[in-house]
Amino acid sequence: MDTRLNLSDSELAAGFAKRFANAARLIHRSPLPAPAQKLVSLRASQINGCGWCADIHTKEAAAAGETAVRLALVAVWRESTVFTGAERAALALAEEGTRIGDARHGVSDETWALVREHYDDEQTAALVCLIALVNAANRLAVIVRQQGGSHEPGRFAAMPD
Repeated sequence: MDTRLNLSDSELAAGFAKRFANAARLIHRSPLPAPAQKLVSLRASQINGCGWCADIHTKEAAAAGETAVRLALVAVWRESTVFTGAERAALALAEEGTRIGDARHGVSDETWALVREHYDDEQTAALVCLIALVNAANRLAVIVRQQGGSHEPGRFAAMPD
């Protein structure tokens, strides 16, 4: 399976990517804990079948000190003991927010209440924005068939603001 379109070759896509990266930086600098950001990004990418994004989020999380055990168990977080209550709430929101078309209720009141038990307004806003941003990135990469496996950690840190 070959990549359909190299988005870096498009002036429009390159401009979009720059703005996208700035939005990601804003969320990264938010008060939402970094481990939760990384776990949520990985889980949404797994659900959406985005190998390119799963590659990025796995390697960036590992480079930031996330353990191999926790990374391996993200896909089965409900049956795992290695995540905090706050991380479990964030992962639940990531799943429901990613699968909004699969549920008649979108995000359940129960999941929302759980998130609000653990996160204040700014952290919750960052979490919601992160889930939306990761899902958008997944869709871009899946549509053009970007392949996972070649990401080098820190690659995006060098991008100019």
